[in-house]
Amino acid sequence: MSGSPSTPSAGVTARASAKVNLLLQVGPRRDDGFHDLVTVFQAVSLHEDVTATPADEYGITVESVGGTDVSGVPLDGSNLALRAARLLAERAGVDEPVHLHVRKEVPVAGGMAGGSADAAAALVACDALWRLHSGLDGLAELGAELGSDVPFGLHGRTAVGTGRGDRLVPVLTTASFSWVFVLGTAGLSTPAVFAECDRLRGLDDWSAPPADGRLEAVEFALRSGDVQALGEALSNDLAEAACSLAPELTATLEAGRAAGAVAGVVSGSGPTVALLVSSPAEARRLVRDLAPVLGEGRLRTATGPVPGARVLEPVGTTRSTRGS
Repeated sequence: MSGSPSTPSAGVTARASAKVNLLLQVGPRRDDGFHDLVTVFQAVSLHEDVTATPADEYGITVESVGGTDVSGVPLDGSNLALRAARLLAERAGVDEPVHLHVRKEVPVAGGMAGGSADAAAALVACDALWRLHSGLDGLAELGAELGSDVPFGLHGRTAVGTGRGDRLVPVLTTASFSWVFVLGTAGLSTPAVFAECDRLRGLDDWSAPPADGRLEAVEFALRSGDVQALGEALSNDLAEAACSLAPELTATLEAGRAAGAVAGVVSGSGPTVALLVSSPAEARRLVRDLAPVLGEGRLRTATGPVPGARVLEPVGTTRSTRGS
């Protein structure tokens, strides 16, 4: 199929959120170069907003929110949000280019899946703009082709991820959890962290992620809403590798715990450190105490879980014709 689906004349804005890994168990590297994972994602209230607007050609602009450093974000065809828009258009037979404007609050190369959130929001915004009605599962299938974290960016809330992290099962919790995120002073490459993990552990010694009770402990804490239990269950197999490549992370974790955080963990492949606290008030108190030590500009507060990618602005009513 080719042609132009019904398209509003104005842009459509969609929002997706950052994630934190409450658990990240890393198994062996597979033949496709990825690793088998067991992870628990939680979407948190640091957001990426992507506006898709009809244009003569594909393009992208990026705006910093809250002081986020966006200098490392590609503005060419390698940008994940732009790739998402093009992939959706290709599969749906849409021949109407879009311009994407991204408002970035999530740290770049920070282990919080900001690029994947951009892609998730771009898929939702373009799907609404082009009136495709692809559905969440359809968009998630496309998202998995773009990156392991994109399906979770679409689903949001809290979920167990297996395989590359793209096969998701929701984890139900009625509790809200409060976080302080400490941004790294420089980004870490996810492939580099996995490679360092391979080096530190030795490829011959790897096995599948073990059934060692860590997943069950996280799920119990989430279901019960027990912050202390969740703090005790936080775990990340990539933390040693991230700290090896960025030794200052160890001091950051120690500073957070010393200042009264319930627990701390490296977020994903780092270098962002996630500090779990008991309440939003405690998050604000922790920021005040850590600001003189770590720098106020590196500290962000958030809560989770929050929803997955969704449209923020209503779709316009001006339509074009559908061709075939």
